Amino acid sequence: MSYVSKLENIEVIIITNRSKFQKMVEEHERLLPIANVGRTMKQILPPSAKISKEAKQRMQECATEFISFVTGEASDKCQKENRKTVNGDDICWALSALGFDNHAEAIVRYLHKYREAEREKAISSQNKATSSRDKYEESSGSMWPTCRDRQGTEEAPTTVLNT
Repeated sequence: MSYVSKLENIEVIIITNRSKFQKMVEEHERLLPIANVGRTMKQILPPSAKISKEAKQRMQECATEFISFVTGEASDKCQKENRKTVNGDDICWALSALGFDNHAEAIVRYLHKYREAEREKAISSQNKATSSRDKYEESSGSMWPTCRDRQGTEEAPTTVLNT
């Protein structure tokens, strides 16, 4: 075997390994974070329960696949309606369309509560901003009437310069 053919073989091996590595990285990047999956699993199980790494990985794969499946259905609906953004209502519709009615009902209730909380948060934020502005105007307002009053008089405010 010549030196050139050995180099060609090495190059093929490197390219093959690189593509396998890229495929593994791409697959790994599309999965849900395993720490989040493990944390969710622990919330349901008794405190003394142990969860193996393999169980977390399988659940990670299944949860990711489920989310992709539902999101894909919702995305297809949006494309048919010439929309670019998938919203919570689309996810609820997709869950129902795929036969996950119980999940859809729970998500609809959650979405309603979430939107209510966001509205209340926005109103509260507006009230705080208005309150802060009012307080500022009240605290600094004492000097404004005197300046406005002076505008109508012939007297100009005097400035004292120390030299």
